[in-house]
Amino acid sequence: MSYIFNLSNCTLCPRNCGVNREAGQTGFCRVPSQLIAARAGLLAYEEPCLVGSKGSGAVFFSGCNLGCIFCQNHEISGTDRKELPPGKQITAQRLSEVFLELQAQGAANINLVTPTHYLHRIIPALEKARAEGLSVPVVYNTSAYEKAEMLRLLEGLVDIYLPDLKYCSDALAMEYSRAPHYFETASAAIEEMVRQCPEPLLDDDGQMRRGVIVRHLALPGHEEDSRAVLRYLFKTYGDRIFISILNQYTPMPAVKKHPLLSRALTEEEYDRLVDYAISLGVENGYIQEGGTADESFIPVWDGSGL
Repeated sequence: MSYIFNLSNCTLCPRNCGVNREAGQTGFCRVPSQLIAARAGLLAYEEPCLVGSKGSGAVFFSGCNLGCIFCQNHEISGTDRKELPPGKQITAQRLSEVFLELQAQGAANINLVTPTHYLHRIIPALEKARAEGLSVPVVYNTSAYEKAEMLRLLEGLVDIYLPDLKYCSDALAMEYSRAPHYFETASAAIEEMVRQCPEPLLDDDGQMRRGVIVRHLALPGHEEDSRAVLRYLFKTYGDRIFISILNQYTPMPAVKKHPLLSRALTEEEYDRLVDYAISLGVENGYIQEGGTADESFIPVWDGSGL
């Protein structure tokens, strides 16, 4: 199936920048029409149901339509730069080949990391790869700042949705991500994701074949908003989704003077949040242990695998 995207007046995401990306103009995502990626390879640092024996086949795309001030992938998201973020320009044809190469390496799935602003390239790449033998699940790994109508174009191509519901508070969303109406937009996007994948499906080895995992990155000093996120998710979806509570917040240089974000999350803050999730009745969930708030977990953006 073919789709027509008008990148001369880009409205792929909720920003509705309207810039002419075909002519090289860039909007909030900081990238033109051409697809730019920073790395592709097997990634072990994902939820256990996504990793398998060799890892998730992650493709990291450059640019981002959210732009959080605390982004740990700020080098490729473009959050702190005016010029194009680093990465290698590739075609949709080459992207489809990368998918198949990752599958041949034993990837448990194809993990599209920050894909929103490249849907016009990703959809034909997925269609071509499927036609040429791609059989592992496809994971759509996103900030959840998505248009539901765009997500509908992915039905039948994406098997697992992996959004990060960052905030309930629109004030926080504006302060940290300059994202108006974030919760309204993200909750509608997640509703569409669950419509497409209404129940989790895991194989005999515990690997997810289909479903929705909603992540929440716990931020230091924002326990009440994190609780609101968890309440909303469990009240709305119960065990129809998995909830993954992340403790991997890493203070980056851009926030070193921020009154709240300049420190790591404490064990006590994280434990209280996990206990709260348990008190709600969350059973389909993931928690993190150990020193995940560490820059050593951030990949090297060297264009490998592309």
